[in-house]
Amino acid sequence: MKQVVQNYKSGELTLLDVPGPTCRPGGVVVRTEYSLVSTGTERMKVAESRMSLAGMARARPDQVRKVLDTVTQQGVMSTYRKVMNRLDSYTPLGYSVSGIVTEVGEGAPFEVGQRVACGGNQYAHHAEYNWVPTNLCVPVPESVDAADAAFTTVGAIALQAFRQSEARLGEVSCVIGLGLIGQLLVQILRSAGVNVVGIDPSDQRRELAQRAGAAATSGPGAEERAVVTDAVARMTDGAGADHVFLAAATDDRGPLFTAAELLRDRGRIVDVGKCNLDLPWDKYYEKELDVRFSRSYGPGRYDPVYEEGGVDYPIGYVRWTERRNMKAFLELVADGRVDLGRLEPSTHAFEDAVGVYDDLDGGEIDNVAVVFRYPAPSVTDAPPAAAVHRTVPAPRPALGRVGVGVIGAGNYASTMLLPHLAANGDVALRGVATTTALSGATAQSRFGFELATTDYRQVLADDAVDAVVIATRHATHAELVVEALLAGKSVFVEKPLAVNEAQLAGILRTVAETGNDRLQVGFNRRFAPLLNKMRDVCGDVRGPSTLTYEVRAGALASDSWYGQTDTQGTRFVGEGCHFIDTASWWLGSDPIDVVATAAPGDPDHLVCTLRYPDGSTASIAYLTGEAPRRYPKETMTVHAAGRTARLSNYSQFEVWRGRRRTWRRSLKSVDKGQAGEMAAFIEAVRTGSPMPITVESLATTTMATFLAHESASSGTRIPVVLPRADG
Repeated sequence: MKQVVQNYKSGELTLLDVPGPTCRPGGVVVRTEYSLVSTGTERMKVAESRMSLAGMARARPDQVRKVLDTVTQQGVMSTYRKVMNRLDSYTPLGYSVSGIVTEVGEGAPFEVGQRVACGGNQYAHHAEYNWVPTNLCVPVPESVDAADAAFTTVGAIALQAFRQSEARLGEVSCVIGLGLIGQLLVQILRSAGVNVVGIDPSDQRRELAQRAGAAATSGPGAEERAVVTDAVARMTDGAGADHVFLAAATDDRGPLFTAAELLRDRGRIVDVGKCNLDLPWDKYYEKELDVRFSRSYGPGRYDPVYEEGGVDYPIGYVRWTERRNMKAFLELVADGRVDLGRLEPSTHAFEDAVGVYDDLDGGEIDNVAVVFRYPAPSVTDAPPAAAVHRTVPAPRPALGRVGVGVIGAGNYASTMLLPHLAANGDVALRGVATTTALSGATAQSRFGFELATTDYRQVLADDAVDAVVIATRHATHAELVVEALLAGKSVFVEKPLAVNEAQLAGILRTVAETGNDRLQVGFNRRFAPLLNKMRDVCGDVRGPSTLTYEVRAGALASDSWYGQTDTQGTRFVGEGCHFIDTASWWLGSDPIDVVATAAPGDPDHLVCTLRYPDGSTASIAYLTGEAPRRYPKETMTVHAAGRTARLSNYSQFEVWRGRRRTWRRSLKSVDKGQAGEMAAFIEAVRTGSPMPITVESLATTTMATFLAHESASSGTRIPVVLPRADG
């Protein structure tokens, strides 16, 4: 299928052939009939992608701060690779479409052939087919045209801003910025019996707003605004407007002063655009103005449990979710209270999309609404779930090369794993399977995979694939490992191996039943060059050792999927296994018991102590609170036989032996061993030699992470015993 994509590094915008989406539980595959171009948001994205790196930095200072923080912890080169990986990737455009359901996933309340409107910048793209989860998809009333239904998501944004204003019949509103959102707000406000005035520099947009019922409009200049000011005074007996909507995208503070001038005492401002909110304190204080934000389509936005998991909010607690807003907007259109024809949308064939964006960027198209119309499918079109993007088949590799298939190609895999596989002369990259088509297309283009698909089973069924690399979200690891082992593949899976004991037992049962123990987990730190050098300098140590490993994990971003502990496992299960494995590698054995203590209210902020057969101990302090930005994220210290070794963030170490101190610092970027672990895995697959870490050790490390939480809850020391492989 075809999809509109852009590349932030090159500025290229193109209509790309990509794999079609695979239908998954909790959602539907939709064949797009129309998609709406968000002329403000998307034009800004296209313009940013064509800036220089310096220009991008000026446009996004928030991202620059994140980059500088990453440099402190991971070094210049690692940070550079991550940034370039994000920039040099295909990025989708679009988030508001209408179309026909072609496939229904388990639990989705839709039918094949049903007309729907869909939203979400992760799902409803300018593409011939999209997979969309239930809570971002609504039925289209029979009386609503498909082209009008494509406005649903943007309409829900305007409707949510209206709800945030708490506007009532007979009140007066001013809309500053009469672009697409502003025009929809005018119509919604008028349908609710609210009197409206509008401000915008464009004569055309002011005229559209007046046709939709705005009582008065003007430009933003002080003299021009007299028209609006007089109208507001007339309608409110001089009191001032009840609410002002900031629907403009500008760094100018002008709209803030205008809002304060127009509003009545204790009036309300709703920010729905991307405005400078450096408020003039005195003017806002004098009137005690109420400033509110309108967050996209409504409650549920940015909540993965709602959007991805399909868990709705009870209507008694949250009356208007994003899905209910989408449905309500369609009802306004169906009843004729919102007339999208008044916007005079410019409609274009989807195949002309690239030229349309160029015309938007150059000003040749200045309509507030632009719509793509998609061609009807021919009878010979293959269903999207079966769609595969395949390059010209390459000659079969020379005997001895390892055919590798990859499941999951997100940012970590693309920066830390795939470059090492692509550079390995013993590897032939056979296929890559990803949830989204663009991730697969990006990986195929950058690393040279023969096949890109959205169905991972095609990778597992490929006889040319000897080894499978799994780099998906944590909750899927165990199931994919089992399927890959049953398919007779060697398996590398990013940590964690499993997120609960039942999953771990299933893996051990599969190994026992099949005899396939060709398994490695992404415990990369034991392969880090600087750590291995420190061990060499420290020398052979006999007798018990005391090891401490401090990890400043920091706070999670509010939208991070790591926070979905019910499905993805806890943070310590996901990351703590790294540090337990590193300790066990250094000490030369696996732990025999665990005792842990967690902070009240945060089970992941914990200290766990592991005991080893020779009497050694390892204490892992996994700290989720904020730390100074330049403080090392990871520090490991070992005391044994009169020697002390200390590693700081994999960038430097020091070893004391008597009066002698040895110090080393990495002259290159921080290397935590990903290159070494991938080389060791491929060599084991190629030669048939044992995997770098035994299955028993992998399972013991994983089990210890589960027991750390159990110990923290019970306050007892717990022996590390693996679950029974026979269930």
